[in-house]
Amino acid sequence: MATDNRAKREQLRVFQARQVFQASKKNRLRKDHWVSIGAAFGAVTLAALALVGYVTFGPGAPAKAPDIAISENREWTGEIMFGEVEVGIVLDGVNAPQATANFVDLATKGFYNGVSCHSVSVEVVFVMQCGDPTGTGTGGPEYRFGPVENAPLDQIYPAGTIAMSRIGNNAESQGSQFFIVYEDSTIPNDEAGGYTVLGRITSGLDEFVETFATPGTVDEVPNGAPVVAPDIRSITIR
Repeated sequence: MATDNRAKREQLRVFQARQVFQASKKNRLRKDHWVSIGAAFGAVTLAALALVGYVTFGPGAPAKAPDIAISENREWTGEIMFGEVEVGIVLDGVNAPQATANFVDLATKGFYNGVSCHSVSVEVVFVMQCGDPTGTGTGGPEYRFGPVENAPLDQIYPAGTIAMSRIGNNAESQGSQFFIVYEDSTIPNDEAGGYTVLGRITSGLDEFVETFATPGTVDEVPNGAPVVAPDIRSITIR
């Protein structure tokens, strides 16, 4: 009888010891699991912080639009040479200070020199689009900016208007591209509003239209590459 009791106690001890071991093993695995999660979370957090630091403070910081103060809150005058055609311009640094600062900065750096106007519209809306160094309609500087400034409330853009191009419904997508309205046009607003009126042409519009707009598009479509593409030789701003 005593032997049987000892055997039972031994079995109970072994069983209890086994339970303690299994519980300890589970606790250790659970702890290791959370440690792993914590380490992974920490790594991701550090990586995210490193990325934010790099983008915000380091050499990978995104380019920004030129300082609005460049506009000097005044009108600027100048000339654009489209091939042999000289066009006089006025920029509105009072009502479109960010767009004016951007244009003045790019122009004085020679960004536009040698850039062709890549698109002309010859029906309903009469505009020549310029300022894309890639000639595709998708290029520009390394930054984009907004919001829309100085858009006409009546959505009418008179002949001679110089306005900023942007992506539809996106007020923060302005860059270097602009369009010249060569005939009075009504351009409807979209979800982002209208289009920033940067300035106007003060002389040379008739010659510009005759030379570049009147020949139309390459494929005789309403909007496309111009038959005679205006190449920006130089821009003088004062």
